[in-house]
Parts: sequence; structure tokens; C-alpha cells
Amino acid sequence: MSGLTINRDRLVIQSVVGRIHHPTMTAALYRHSHNGESRVLPGVGGITYNVKIGDSVYAMECDHVEPGVSLKNADDKENVALHTLACIGNPAQVITGEAKGAKGFVTGTHGGIDHTLCYFAPEDLDKMAPDDKILIRAQGQGMRINELPDIFVMNMAPELFDKLGCTLKDGKLVLPVAAKCPAHLMGSGIGSSTAHNGDYDIMTADWDEIVKHGLDKLRYGDIVLLENCDTSHGRGFLTGAVTIGIVVHSDCTVMGHGPGVTTLITAKTPIIEGYIDSKANLADYFGV
Repeated sequence: MSGLTINRDRLVIQSVVGRIHHPTMTAALYRHSHNGESRVLPGVGGITYNVKIGDSVYAMECDHVEPGVSLKNADDKENVALHTLACIGNPAQVITGEAKGAKGFVTGTHGGIDHTLCYFAPEDLDKMAPDDKILIRAQGQGMRINELPDIFVMNMAPELFDKLGCTLKDGKLVLPVAAKCPAHLMGSGIGSSTAHNGDYDIMTADWDEIVKHGLDKLRYGDIVLLENCDTSHGRGFLTGAVTIGIVVHSDCTVMGHGPGVTTLITAKTPIIEGYIDSKANLADYFGV
């Protein structure tokens, strides 16, 4: 980490538990696309067997699909705690059902539906069912980079920080990213009061613009840099601000939506730099 340290010994480790949430749909069924087309498509929730971190977010016929396992609690306050305290990279373990004992890790948080997402091996997914409980050793909120006090860190486990390849160069945080996204492509989720959970979307209606910026190759779990995006106390535009985030859900057909990005690191000034590396992905870092 070349000169960078975090306040590791001060980060609380706390148990949070979520239940695998059954997929949900409205009675209307149809999703209306930015082209005016109406379709019925798989969406959020459940156990998604053939969509996983490392896969293309555009490969399947779906809308807002979440890779792996989607967790939620019926009690709203308990779910807010799960959704906020569970950090990307935290270890997760199944504690009920036929897959009891199986181990995985947190891969993202999805706003709106307020799901917490986890990776588990395919053979473990086959033994799971909705309502199975998963225990997460939550640690990461409150993280600071000691050498860079003006940088905000959130939603990230120490286990992930250790793998990101962050370095300190000329007073800036430098790290590999899979892609860089201009602020004008950020959509749904802008204006939220916090980025300490959930995500906001890269809009994909203008496909030529997506290709221009290399965003047509996005994968679930990609580390991305959002230019002129301040997510320190909410989500919005600020010249010079930089956000480092992680892609958590699929592309979407609805206007103003697209692949969702959960914040990991952000600063109001240009003290974060990213360089392109196609292997800057959660699946590559965790070897799955």
C-alpha cells in the first residue's frame, strides 16, 4: 500500500444478519424502457445462479438484476443496519438451511430495494433457499486513510482495501480502475442524502457515449472512477471531485438508470487518481 495506512485497530466488528429475499415484482409487471418498449424481465432479489461478479453487466436479458445472493430484513431498522454496516469484502456465512456453514463475502449494496448482496460458490447456491439466514462480520464504516484526511471512505471492508493496490504519490491516492465515467452519465440516485449505503446508476440510454468512454465492457464487481462526482455527504456534481466505486447490479432498461455503483472512496478535490487496469474487479481480487 506504499505509505498508506488505515485506522484498522479502531474499526468495530459487529454481527449483522439478513435473510435471502425472494424476488419481488409489481402487479403491473412491465418495465418501460427509454425507447418506449414494454417488457417483462427478471429483476431484483433471490438467488441468481447464472449472474456473478466478473460477468458483463450487459450479457443477460434483465433489469437491475443482482449477482449472487440478495439479503433483506423485514424489520426496517434492522435492514438499515444490515444495509449500512455490511461493507464490501466483509466475510459472510450461511447459518440456517441446507447450506449452513457455507462461506462467502459481501459484494455490494443496492439502494431503493435496499438489498445487501453476497457472493457464494455455485455449489453453495444450489443448497440455498429464500429465507435462509446469512451472518456477516460487519467492519469498515468509519474507515479513514491516515495519510489523506480529506478523503472519505465508506462501505469498504479492510479486506478489500488491502487488495485495491492503493499508493500515495505526490500527495494523491492512486489506484487501478476498470473504467472512468464522466459525471454527465450518472443518473438515478443523484441527490440522495447519503452514499453510506445503496448505489447510483450509470445511464446507458446513449450507447455511443457509453462506448466512447469504454463503459461497454463493465463487469459486476468492477472498480470505477466517477469524474467530478462528490459522494461525501450525498451524491452530486462538483468540479474536481472524484469518487471511486464498485459496480453492483446489472444494466437497466428504464430511463435514467443503468449499472449501479456503490461508493468506496471519495474526495471533494482532485486528490484521487485512477489508471486503467482491466483486472480491477472484485472477482479478480478475491480469486473467484
